Amino acid sequence: MGFDRRDFLKLSVATASTCLTGKQANAASGKQVQTDIGDTFAMLNDSTKCIGCRGCQVACKQRKGLEPAGSNHLYDMPTELNSKNLTLIKLYKGADEHSFVKRQCMHCYEPACVSACLVSALEKDINGIVKYDSDKCIGCRYCMVACPFSVPAYEYESPDPYVVKCDFCEDIITTGGQPRCASVCPSGAIKFGKRADLLKEARERINEAPDRYIDHIYGEKEAGGTSVLYLSGVDFDKLGMDTNLGDKSYPDMTKGFLSSVPLVLTIWPMLLMGAWAFSTKEEETAGNQISEEEVQS
Repeated sequence: MGFDRRDFLKLSVATASTCLTGKQANAASGKQVQTDIGDTFAMLNDSTKCIGCRGCQVACKQRKGLEPAGSNHLYDMPTELNSKNLTLIKLYKGADEHSFVKRQCMHCYEPACVSACLVSALEKDINGIVKYDSDKCIGCRYCMVACPFSVPAYEYESPDPYVVKCDFCEDIITTGGQPRCASVCPSGAIKFGKRADLLKEARERINEAPDRYIDHIYGEKEAGGTSVLYLSGVDFDKLGMDTNLGDKSYPDMTKGFLSSVPLVLTIWPMLLMGAWAFSTKEEETAGNQISEEEVQS
């Protein structure tokens, strides 16, 4: 089958057209269901009440069927969120103060991961839950790049890997229950409810005990607002929380860039393939001409 310059140009134009069409579709692929942010499900984590028992971490693992985290020795405990740890307790220890903090998916009001997903494998529902559908996922991992909280993890160790993260115990809370982590917390450090109610309670706690709390509710405005809120007695940056995210939601900042990435990644392989095919054809033509000259001589 011949492949000349015209064929190469046709291939390039067709590829570019297809990618541009896909780019426009992908820019709006993630499903963002908007509702009153105050009426969504939410969780308040009070680090001043957390005793570091890791009961929430164990309950999360049991629900998801994940292997236990290490042994009874603290040095075996996980230190970061990953494919086997969707809920994590971390310790900050200063010279004269210490505090535990619970890490998980923040279930943002306008999730960057949803906006970045090319195939709507990630969606935010009317309850504020950011859900993941493994059947749709193509493994591009743009959600991991987009997330300002570095939450989504990938099963690198699996031959059939998926993206994993906290699902807010969707099957439990949508039938009137509480997330497993909240239901097992012995100290009351985790409270589940509607976002508006939890914000009100958080503000009341700060006003009633200003010496106990930093005057800030983390997640109230960060990255446009999240469904997971935090109170703390030490600066949030000491707990490993990013305090430079700003109040603006991230989809507007990530959508344009990330939707252009597939365009580049798709066009260039096709162009390079076309260039290789064209150069190969040129070499074959040159070789045939040399062979004909040798026969004539």
